[in-house]
Amino acid sequence: MDRMRMESVDMTAQNIDKIGSIFPNCITETIDENGKPKKAINFELLKQMLSDEVIDGEEAYEFTWVGKKAAIVEAHKPIRKTLRPCKEESKDWDKTENLYIEGDNLEVLKLLQESYLNKVKMIYIDPPYNTGNDFIYRDDFAQSIEEYAEQSGVNDDEQNRLFKNTDTNGRFHSDWCSMIFSRLMLSRNLLTEDGIIFISIDENEVNTLKLICDEVFGAANFIAELIWSAGRKNDSKYISVSHEYILCYFKNTQYIKEHQIVWREKKQGLDDIYSKYEALVKQYGNDCENIEKDLKAWYKALPDGHPAKDHSHYSKVDNKGIFFADNISWPGGGGPKYQVLHPITHKPVKVPSRGWLTNEATMKEWIAQGRVEFGKDENGVPTLKSYLNDRETSVPYSVIYKDGRAASKRLAKLLGEKVFENPKDEEVIQRLIEFCGTDNDDIVLDFFSGSATTAHAVFLANVVQNKSRKFILVQLPEKIIPEKLPNGKSRKVAENAVALLDSIKAPHNICEIGKERIRRAGDKIKAETGADIDYGFRVLKLADSNMTDVYYSADEYDQNMLSKLESNVKADRSDIDLLFGCLLEWGLPLSLPYKSEQIEGCTVHTYNDGDLIACFDKNVPDNVIKTVAKRKPLRAVFRDNSFANSPAKINVTEIFKLLAPDTRVKVI
Repeated sequence: MDRMRMESVDMTAQNIDKIGSIFPNCITETIDENGKPKKAINFELLKQMLSDEVIDGEEAYEFTWVGKKAAIVEAHKPIRKTLRPCKEESKDWDKTENLYIEGDNLEVLKLLQESYLNKVKMIYIDPPYNTGNDFIYRDDFAQSIEEYAEQSGVNDDEQNRLFKNTDTNGRFHSDWCSMIFSRLMLSRNLLTEDGIIFISIDENEVNTLKLICDEVFGAANFIAELIWSAGRKNDSKYISVSHEYILCYFKNTQYIKEHQIVWREKKQGLDDIYSKYEALVKQYGNDCENIEKDLKAWYKALPDGHPAKDHSHYSKVDNKGIFFADNISWPGGGGPKYQVLHPITHKPVKVPSRGWLTNEATMKEWIAQGRVEFGKDENGVPTLKSYLNDRETSVPYSVIYKDGRAASKRLAKLLGEKVFENPKDEEVIQRLIEFCGTDNDDIVLDFFSGSATTAHAVFLANVVQNKSRKFILVQLPEKIIPEKLPNGKSRKVAENAVALLDSIKAPHNICEIGKERIRRAGDKIKAETGADIDYGFRVLKLADSNMTDVYYSADEYDQNMLSKLESNVKADRSDIDLLFGCLLEWGLPLSLPYKSEQIEGCTVHTYNDGDLIACFDKNVPDNVIKTVAKRKPLRAVFRDNSFANSPAKINVTEIFKLLAPDTRVKVI
């Protein structure tokens, strides 16, 4: 019977195995910190295997910084931690498929590697911008001169400086680069083949981030650098920078091309146009002339920047709706030329110099359908009616215009006061979710959750498009301490946040703001729309391993140790804690339904109708083991002390071989 590992997957070992399957001659051995042999890569030989010329010298095109290698090692290093369920802080625990995870996102991403490998359709993150100004995030990643000098080797043996350090040196970027690099490496593994990542950033690190993303995701998978123009002024002496960036990458561009996936979004402002049109129809009935006149006047009166103004060419009306007079000639010339008779004069109309847009048979169909608009007589070239309801979508633009102050005001109204500095706009993220092709049951991940804007955006997108997307949010529960901030706006915002958290009897940390925002946003959307979507979320919290300090991982375990261990599980851990720890190792999603039942006095947990059945009681009798085996689960797990002795454990193995030979059985 196998023992569960109870730690995150060793990605370095997995990568070595993958390389070994392609280049077995590049696999060698080395000694680990315990003096045991382990697999390793002969990198010099691997480089030669990947080149058709002799490798000579160290020159290569690359982007590097102090700490890059350490960041790679850190990303791949396994951890002995777990996620503990917190039902009392969740909403609709038993029904929801959304997750809110509290903890350091690097460690959480490691724990999610098996359960969500290749399962996340979209990632949106708003990481620290490396400005040093955010009151909740610790986001000034400039190293001290001493730290940078020690790591980069810029001192000689007598500790003399070898070059002058200025503000343009890498110490202001290296720590930030390492922080984002390791997290992006792990997050890429979670994306589906048609997955996408959007990353918000400002001018401080946009160029650096682009180079890192090119390395992690591949430059060929770069889609675009979106410009988010917030229209917000600042007190700069030179240029009032009022925009940010959103870098966008595919997981696999080749997959996107092979499956002919395209992005489309509903044009902005259409709802306003339709509302005005319906009001005019109600006023004028079938009087298209007056409807057109008032519709044109309405467009003209709209303020600059109103999204409906971009579609003011859709100002003509017939009994089928709103349209604009489109060109009916062949683009670039060379189209077919034939006679088209005017419906009133019955004389041939003027043929466009570039020829007609289509052949004669299709033209006759268009005329019969009323899609061709003729002039008063045959002297004018007809036009093609392009109806608005046929052209409601378009390829998204790379520039997004959205007043950033509006999102702050909406959040302040939702939570009763301004409790968060510069939250991201949920309506902008909603647009990203809608146009990038996410669909029913797709997962949207945000591992820099902040005020939980992404969860709010998922709710909105699901309501508008009648979808069932799910979210996973990850956020460090960083404390909010107003007293540590200087008097000013930021301190006032922190004080407001503390007051809100006191009113709901919650600890003073950023996660509690996010969870309360999700609760209130869900209630508000449901009250306004009545939409029947998943407004809940399961709360999970990063914690040390469920196993005691004397616990050894599977590869370190010795059968002789059994007699020394009364229990290898911490006293404060519940059955559900153990169950969710097993889900992580066995790669099962954390959002599926489960039930607990009593069988002959033992508590048995069944996850997702038999994906996993677990019993963590002591001295489990054979009848209970047989009942579990007869259900033929895919996986079964017990505790070491579920069995009185080694013969009892061997008997369990035999029971499953007989009754459920395909069930994988493990113990913790």
